Amino acid sequence: MEIQELNKEIRARSFEKVKKRSLKQLTTSWYQDDLLYSGIGKNIFIIIPTVGCSWVLGDSGGCTMCSYVSDSFLEPVDGNEIFELFVNEFEKYDSTENTGVKIFASGSFLNPMEVPITARDKILEYLSKKKYVKEVVVESRPEYIKENVLKDVFSCLGDKLFEVSIGLETYNDFTREEKINKGFSREDFERSIEIIKSLKNSCKIKSKVYILVKPILTSENEAIEEAIETSKYCEMIGVDRVSFTPTTIHRGTLVEQLWKRGSFQPPWIWSVVEIINETRKNISIPSFMDTSGFGSKRGPYNCKKCNKILKNLIIKANLKQSLIENIDCECKLHWIADKRSSNLNRSKTTIKHLPLI
Repeated sequence: MEIQELNKEIRARSFEKVKKRSLKQLTTSWYQDDLLYSGIGKNIFIIIPTVGCSWVLGDSGGCTMCSYVSDSFLEPVDGNEIFELFVNEFEKYDSTENTGVKIFASGSFLNPMEVPITARDKILEYLSKKKYVKEVVVESRPEYIKENVLKDVFSCLGDKLFEVSIGLETYNDFTREEKINKGFSREDFERSIEIIKSLKNSCKIKSKVYILVKPILTSENEAIEEAIETSKYCEMIGVDRVSFTPTTIHRGTLVEQLWKRGSFQPPWIWSVVEIINETRKNISIPSFMDTSGFGSKRGPYNCKKCNKILKNLIIKANLKQSLIENIDCECKLHWIADKRSSNLNRSKTTIKHLPLI
């Protein structure tokens, strides 16, 4: 069974279990310390309700590890209503210091089929009038990153910094297409980065790339090497920042199906420590490690003794862009053994079709 057909089948079954929630229930936000382009400050994170990611809702079934579409309305949402819900969340926070705003649409903010142009423009115009808001961050697939769209963005946002975050996941086309089912090539991605770079002389625009740590059918050692190489590639082509996202087990995904059968485990926290340390030694652009799900059954895990310690060290190091200090724990020997032996049972036969369930 082709990966897209399998993905779509799994997704369809998961949609049947999704409980319908109101637009207000789907809209949420939080406020925390973060490293802005201007230095350490505050970021307001706001999730807005949309129809959902077009890549998931189409014939592809979406990416093998992602279930954020379950937090979508799954029906078209009026742009004015999205804007009102955004404002309600934003106004919960009384900020006077330098602040960033990260807008998550469980898909692509720059896709008008997901975020109507009326909602996009009204949100950006609203933020342009907030003096303490210094930068705005959104997410988008490469196909929606177009010169005319970005110029429209700045006509609303003015001279504030605007960052577009792209889920490249890996520099390796085979991994991205066949293991993650991302649906775009490295050439597509590079084209979008060139568009962003071409506007830098006239606009305060930046790019960030999400790098997935340990896709399915990838050993622990391969995951570490591929993530580090992807960060080097991103710097080489002119990306401004990279953010690593270790795989966690989302419900209703192919990753979950393999995990339930004992065919997949999220990466060790030791692995992500090695990745972020090696990245900060080898590239000069800022790099971040997402700690969502750390220490949980469905996320990166070492042992109960060091999970929380390392998570807190990584969070602090994200703000300072420093190396994670070396600590000792009994479980580290198990990780070393796993990393060294993870490729021993690999077949040397050329892969033509993935051995999926």
